[in-house]
Amino acid sequence: QVQLVESGGGLVQAGGSLRLSCAASGRSFSSYAMGWFRQAPEKEREFVASISWSGALTYYADSVKGRFTISRDKGKNTVYLQMNSLKPEDTAVYSCATGKRRYGASDYRTEDEYDYWGQGTQVTVSS
Repeated sequence: QVQLVESGGGLVQAGGSLRLSCAASGRSFSSYAMGWFRQAPEKEREFVASISWSGALTYYADSVKGRFTISRDKGKNTVYLQMNSLKPEDTAVYSCATGKRRYGASDYRTEDEYDYWGQGTQVTVSS
């Protein structure tokens, strides 16, 4: 049974930092891209960042570029999202997901490119 579990969310003041983790179990994800999405209240879920299966390529939404960094540890089957210079508009539930295709070459910016999703972790940034 494939499972993704996010952790690391919480309440932080504007300008602060958080590091999210997404631990995958049930299979090895070393051959699959991984991504982070977020959903704010009354808004649609949106792409945040993705990382290729190799870890060599990363992609970011314009709104987080330069502030967030995605990385992965294949040995731990875990993907991370380091979030710096947080803003109140970053407040949302953050979810990780795995790409559908093994050794996929896409930038994985759209939800339909992913198959397994975690339950999410709440990030709240106060002003």
